[in-house]
Amino acid sequence: MSGFNMRVTPEIEHLTEICRDNSSLDLSLYGKYDVKRGLRDLNGKGVLAGLTQISNVQATRVDEDGKEVPCAGSLSYRGYNIKQLVRGFISDKRLGFEETAYLLLMGKLPDREELDAFCVQLENQRQLPKNFVRDVIMKAPSRDIMNALSRSVLTLYCYDRNPDDISLPNVLRQCLNLISVFPLLSVYGYQAYNHYEKGKSLYIHNPKKGLSTAENILRMLRPDKKYTELEARILDLSLILHMEHGGGNNSSFTTHVVSSSGTDTYSAIAAALGSLKGPKHGGANIKVVKMFREMQKEIRDWEDEDEVRSYLRKLLHKEAFDRRGLIYGMGHAIYSVSDPRAEVLKSFVEALAHEKGRLKDYRLYALVEKLAPEVIAEERRIYKGVSANVDFYSGFVYSMLDLPLELYTPMFAVARIVGWSAHRMEELINTDKIIRPAYKNVLPPAEYVPLARR
Repeated sequence: MSGFNMRVTPEIEHLTEICRDNSSLDLSLYGKYDVKRGLRDLNGKGVLAGLTQISNVQATRVDEDGKEVPCAGSLSYRGYNIKQLVRGFISDKRLGFEETAYLLLMGKLPDREELDAFCVQLENQRQLPKNFVRDVIMKAPSRDIMNALSRSVLTLYCYDRNPDDISLPNVLRQCLNLISVFPLLSVYGYQAYNHYEKGKSLYIHNPKKGLSTAENILRMLRPDKKYTELEARILDLSLILHMEHGGGNNSSFTTHVVSSSGTDTYSAIAAALGSLKGPKHGGANIKVVKMFREMQKEIRDWEDEDEVRSYLRKLLHKEAFDRRGLIYGMGHAIYSVSDPRAEVLKSFVEALAHEKGRLKDYRLYALVEKLAPEVIAEERRIYKGVSANVDFYSGFVYSMLDLPLELYTPMFAVARIVGWSAHRMEELINTDKIIRPAYKNVLPPAEYVPLARR
């Protein structure tokens, strides 16, 4: 790596201080100019930046006095409540990832013929270009699979005969290709890392036609290719719940912003992946799992409410785990009373914990879910309620499915690529205007000083 600086030198530290000194803003100016930091107001409500028909997130209602008040959270895909969609899949005893993907992309529920044709289309595209695994994924494996995923997506641009065509049929073709191969790129990226970086055995299993996305993920990941019906059902459910969450979440908004510039599909999706990689967005469930691992070491009796409550206070006081003062998995930028995704997922977690012999772990999660809002309300001044979010249970689910930590965020991407694709199509169909918000300059003019006089 000669010529590529791999460490922070004293010179870099010095330049950093100069940069910091001349780039720090007076934060009071945000209030003076009524700038919504993070595009959210003081109550956490997002600034309206666009219109969408893809999904809706609701956490408040208007009461009899016309006042907006918190309510149980709800999430709908193309107008259909997520809980009703899930009930439909469960009652029919079938997996729903592919049907939900059709709904989000096409804007309607498919009939049997349409669904079967769509599944076949995804199956036929669930393969990578010849030697792609060897020439791209196996070379320079990354310890962060999200980076490997981004690199693979950008490299697929080179294999596309018409990569820059942003006509709707071509973009939809590209999106369907990416939805189909994201599980392969993620699992193979992990297998390469696990082999070359950790010295473990290398397994590259081909996907099998006739299996769903969730079933193929488990099949490709595991050495023996085996999984139970319950495991596949819960992974499928988790993917559905992570598939879409309104146009305002960071990665979907990124997709809109980048797509509005007229760039190609691969660049737009790579940008969304970069956004999702951030621990404030897609990596939160990893923090939850690590927090619970530390908690289980520190707490002697996992069923002692006083002991658990005491540890939660230590978390808030920056005396435990990563000392950030956070209880990971609790609270959400939008939801306050409840996160519907967490509610749906929790209803299946206990069954999986029973199958996996981890009911003791489940009871600890349930106890923390009960106590954390009480402790946070006692210790912090908060403007809205706090409840468990989807990350609280999804990390536990992935750990019971024996998914390695390195694949937690890529599994989010495997699901969210559907939402990103729908938002990219929506942007291209409806808006021919580049997204360009304003930033106010708060630095006064400066007079140039010749180099000899500085």
